Parts: sequence; structure tokens; C-alpha cells
Amino acid sequence: MDAATQPFQARTHLERRNLGEALHGNMEYLVRFAQVHESFRRSEIEALAIVSNVDLEIVEYDEESPFCIIKVPDEKAARALVSRSVLVKSLYELWGKGQNYQELHEDVRRRTESKWPDYRTCSFKFDFDSYAGKRTSKEKIPLIQSFGYMAFEGPIIMADPDETFIIFELYDHRVASSRDKTSRTPSPQPEPTKLYFGRWLASGSRDVMDKYDLKKRSYISTTSMDAELSLVSANITLAAPGKVFYDPFVGTGSFCVAAAHFGAFTFGSDIDARSFKGQKEEGKPIGLVRNMLQYGLEANYLDAFTSDLTNTPFRNMPIFDGIICDPPYGIREGLKVLGTREGKNVGPVYVDGVPTYTLEGYIPPKKPYSFEAMLNDILEFAAQTLVPNGRISFWMPTANDEDIELAIPSNRHLELVSVCVQQFNKWSRRLLTYRRCLEGEGSAIEPRAKIVPAGTTADELNSFRKRYFQRFTPKANSCSTP
Repeated sequence: MDAATQPFQARTHLERRNLGEALHGNMEYLVRFAQVHESFRRSEIEALAIVSNVDLEIVEYDEESPFCIIKVPDEKAARALVSRSVLVKSLYELWGKGQNYQELHEDVRRRTESKWPDYRTCSFKFDFDSYAGKRTSKEKIPLIQSFGYMAFEGPIIMADPDETFIIFELYDHRVASSRDKTSRTPSPQPEPTKLYFGRWLASGSRDVMDKYDLKKRSYISTTSMDAELSLVSANITLAAPGKVFYDPFVGTGSFCVAAAHFGAFTFGSDIDARSFKGQKEEGKPIGLVRNMLQYGLEANYLDAFTSDLTNTPFRNMPIFDGIICDPPYGIREGLKVLGTREGKNVGPVYVDGVPTYTLEGYIPPKKPYSFEAMLNDILEFAAQTLVPNGRISFWMPTANDEDIELAIPSNRHLELVSVCVQQFNKWSRRLLTYRRCLEGEGSAIEPRAKIVPAGTTADELNSFRKRYFQRFTPKANSCSTP
């Protein structure tokens, strides 16, 4: 008797599961996201599908819910998909869903009745995961017992069982937040709006945030990107072993560390070498290198050098698989590039017959520059130096006010893949991710006209900076004297 005609019941647990997946096509899985950075979550999981070469279909997703249903070919693909995700807490094989418990039980029977014998003698436990609501232990017990029709006979072990089954409850957070918590008469407990039931498969990689926590890092500054968003940015930009990643505003190297964690070779540059070198300490490497050594990533670190993106030493050829950066917004201090304020060519200055630019400690002249022009320069640089399908991700500020909104820049060779927003109080910043189009493909978005910087001061060259301070800086209290 061949494998195709072998009785289904006679197969091993793994063989039966694999056959079931082959017969029914892509399986549905439940992704339990962390309810943070909601606009980043879908972009990250879609990027990880590309990195892990997984055929992903998102069946159900809502930014206001931590629960997402996906379809992937099999359990192995599902585990690979979330294995390096920073925003995924855990992954489950979806056994059922419904609007109420009756619908949930009917769906569980329909989907999984043939699987129950596989788990009959396994040790197991049941648990709850309720979002925007909660139940007491007394309320949970009968709900767990309502799944008794699956007839599991194995021992119940709360610590490290063979299988863990979770009942997920999603409540309407608007109802939960509107309940009167000051009243002595308890409000009726709202019912969940959605229910899911699943078998635990894998956890994401949220634990790496603690490893790369800035509080524990050797070398940081006030502008260092936090560990969570650095790692998410690297995931969205498709960092992976064997790829070359570059940060043209490297600073203390947060993005280099994140990309190196995922196996990429990283290096960077900055117009101010002090940002990545730090204070000189006898017998110790420069600041950025100390970070790499701290995490054992020195083999993935190529170098850092002093450079201005608008006067880059790189040739116009595809050499980078990814570019990640957080350009200076010009708010704390005006954005500057190499050059003279008047724009005139100035000949070399000599000291004792030696050109000053050849002397140790030489600091080249700098001039104020337009932030919007810088964004266009970043995209043009990426279009020239990214390999086909390579990605660039960079942060740009915006405001929760249309009066000081900055338009999303575009380039004819780059396709905008995603826009993720991090909200602050009166302003926000967006992580923009672009893909380098294939030759002859081109972007469907018409590029904006090239911005020619006009003006000489920081405010004249950076409209966001000017309007930011006009809008957000509180006016001094005025008083009149009689």
C-alpha cells in the first residue's frame, strides 16, 4: 500500500498534519501582535514574508486589534515568518473563530475534529488572552470546560506542557473605556465581540529588545534610535545574512547594530566624525565599534567614515542591498552640508605652505541646507546605489496639523512600499520605505520637481523647522504697565 492510499488514521501525528495541509491548501494561523506601533506591524510581517520566502495572505487585520489571521503554506512556513519579528508576540494554529461561543464551538468542530485524536494523550493546558476586557478565574473555568467534547485524556500541566491551547477574546475597547469606574453599582460586564481558539506554535523575537536596550548599550547619544524601532526598521528594509546595509547618517550606529543582528554587513558615514567616534579613550576603540564588540557583531561591521551625502564619494552604481537612516530634521540645530554659505568656490587655504585640508584636525566649511532638498538627495542617492529590489527606509517628521505637513518625496526609480507613523504629542514622524524598481519598470508616482534651496539661514531653508517653532513654541506672557 503506497503513501497516497495508506489509511489516514494509521499515519503518524506529523504525517497526518502534513497531509491535511496538502489537501486543504494554505492553512490559517492567528498572529498575536503586541498592541504597539500599530502602523508598523503589517509592514513588518509582509517584509518578513519576503525575507523568509513565504507565500503570505493576510485574511483579517485591524490596527485596533492585536489579532491577525494569515494564510501560509504550512506550519514550518508560519514559524519561519514570525521567528525574527519584533512586533509579533506569538503565533497559533487557528482552530476556530466566531462572534460568540456557540459559533466558536461550531467552527472548532468543523475545522479540527479530525485532529483531536492526535492530541488525545498529550499533556496540555488551556489559557485565556483577553484584549480590552477580562474575566475572573471563576468565569474562565466553565468556558474552558465547554471544550470538553475534544476528549483530551492527557495530563493537565501548567508549566511546559506538550500543547498549549488559548481562548482569545476581543472586546470593544470603546465600550470598556466608557464604563463608569467610580460608580458603586458595578456595570455589567460587556461581552466580547470576537472569539478565537488556537494551538500555540511559536513566539516572536520581542525578547531581543531587552538585549539591545539603549540603557545597557556602551555608546549612545540623545539622538540614538531606540532598540525596538531600529530592529523593526531593519526588518522592513529586509536586512538578512550576506546583504550590505548602509546608514549615511550613522551617528552612534543604532541601525548598523540592528541590521547586523539580522546578519547583514553594515557600515555608515556622518558629516561629523565625532558622532560615531565619541570621546577618545586610550586603548579603547571608537564609540560605534564598542557597540559592535558589546554584542559580538564586529564580524558584520565594515567601517564608518566622514562623509556628506550631498557630496558622497560613492560611485553611481548598485552596491547596497539596503539603506536605513534617520536624517537630522534641523530642529535642534540647522541642517548643514559641506560648502560655503555664499556658494562661491573658495581656493585652498595654506599654513606654512601646506594646504589646511591635508592637516590633521581639519574641519571643512559647512553651510545651511534645505531639509526637503535633503530628502530628494537621499532618494536620488538610493536610486543610484541600491541593487534592483533593494530597499531604503528613512524617517521624516510630520505634524498633526495640515499647516506644517511635509509632502512624501518621490523618485521615478523608487516605488513607495509603506508609510509607518510614530505619534508624539504635537507632531509625528514617518518611516518611509521604498523599493528600487527593476530596470525599465519605473515608479507609478510622478516625482516632484527638484527643490532648489533658496535662502541662507536655517529657517529660510527649512520650512518645517520655521513653522514647527512658530506653531509649538509658547508665546511669552505679555503684561502692560499703567
